[in-house]
Amino acid sequence: MKLTTAGESHGKGLFAILEGIPAGLKLDLGKIDRELARRQSGYGRGGRQNIEQDRVEILSGVRNLVTLGSPITLAVWNRDYENWKGCMAPEGCSAEEKRVTRVRPGHADLPGMCKFGTSDARNVLERASARETAARVAAGGVFRAFLEELQISVTGYVRSIGQVCDGEQYAFGQILRGRRPLLGMMSEEKEREAVALIEETKAAGDTLGGLIELRVKGLKSGFGSCMMYAEKLDARIAAALMGVQAVKGVEVGCGFSLASAKGSAAHDEIFAEDGKYIRRTNRAGGIEGGMSNGEELVLRAAMKPIPTLMKGLSTVDVLTGSPAVAAPERSDVCAVTACEVVVESALCAVLCEAVSERLGGDTMAQVKERYERL
Repeated sequence: MKLTTAGESHGKGLFAILEGIPAGLKLDLGKIDRELARRQSGYGRGGRQNIEQDRVEILSGVRNLVTLGSPITLAVWNRDYENWKGCMAPEGCSAEEKRVTRVRPGHADLPGMCKFGTSDARNVLERASARETAARVAAGGVFRAFLEELQISVTGYVRSIGQVCDGEQYAFGQILRGRRPLLGMMSEEKEREAVALIEETKAAGDTLGGLIELRVKGLKSGFGSCMMYAEKLDARIAAALMGVQAVKGVEVGCGFSLASAKGSAAHDEIFAEDGKYIRRTNRAGGIEGGMSNGEELVLRAAMKPIPTLMKGLSTVDVLTGSPAVAAPERSDVCAVTACEVVVESALCAVLCEAVSERLGGDTMAQVKERYERL
């Protein structure tokens, strides 16, 4: 399977092309639109969310809501394009309008300008923007439908925002039923603390990041490989999650805490029960030697604070070479809730790739039959 996205933040829309989805997969547009709505949710979001009302439109590869086996094209149109086409229209526009030269620390602005030989960061930031993730969430709805046919479930929650951290451990079912709608957290008390912190941060013209925990239930053992290191499941997942805008760290299972643990307390002992191998702990997060081991996958992604601050950081105006304050671009104070939906979608994509590579199959019936035999 392969996913390619296209489109600019203030262009006509965001688009996803999915290759390798088998024929016979039933899609539910309502479910995909609900994921897109979740991506737009969360306390601390900016004004763009009041303009866009994201909905998916299928342009190819599906007939009567059933996949054909051909490439699927999805579109999420930008309503805000009407306000920006004067400076963004590909057919011709006033390119000097909305020019950005006061580059933002922590953003793709300056490295992208140097790489692509442009004097306008607008040419870079429009693609580097997190608005691109609308296409990935739309595609994630298709990938999630594929996994659900195999009884593989993916969920997650916001574990921390700034210094407000929920240290409790939650079962998969608790997360499915108990994720709070305001911030995607589990604890009402921690959510109240986080809301207060977001308000305080907004007043200071600053931004916040946080930590997201992801879970996967129902993935059988043997996906990924220890033979070819580019095929290690944990490596591929880490690459997918790190590919999401603003994610700066990924942890599998107990992750970084294992560096300070002794081996006797770091590994999951193996037992045999009723002819099956089991583990009574899951410090490995469901992956050993680059392969799924049949236990629940446990992953975490660390999102940095958004680099667009209303109270801009010190920078340089690349047009003059003079010291400047970074340009404010309409943005969020905290988008960790949205990021949780995006990393779920990125995880669904890489899991589908791993399943498809191992099982093959031109139709969903073939894939399901092969998965059941494992």
